[in-house]
Amino acid sequence: MLLLNCPWCGPRDETEYHYGGQAHIPFPEAPGDLTDEQWAEYVFYRDNPKGPFAERWVHSTGCRRWFNVVRDTVSYEVLAVYRIDEPRPDLSDLPGLRGLPGLPGRSDLRQSADPAGGNR
Repeated sequence: MLLLNCPWCGPRDETEYHYGGQAHIPFPEAPGDLTDEQWAEYVFYRDNPKGPFAERWVHSTGCRRWFNVVRDTVSYEVLAVYRIDEPRPDLSDLPGLRGLPGLPGRSDLRQSADPAGGNR
């Protein structure tokens, strides 16, 4: 069982929250210009890393506010909790994560993707 620390209500049991998917997925700037394939990528494709992963959670039985959590997908350890309006924390200072270049985000993948729609 996870113990999540709501930024507004404090530590609460995992049963008070609902998972909202990967954090830091920006809405497309020109949604009307997207192809069906681009919409499918935006809606359905998400990262699935082994290690630290930024997620969205909502305190559904408490304050009903959304916030972000960085959780290790291997150990389920919660590494950081921060409000949606706050930047993603630098995790390189945490023990065991020294030298981590940062958490990959969906925008990082898009920048490295072939603009012609080739392999990622």
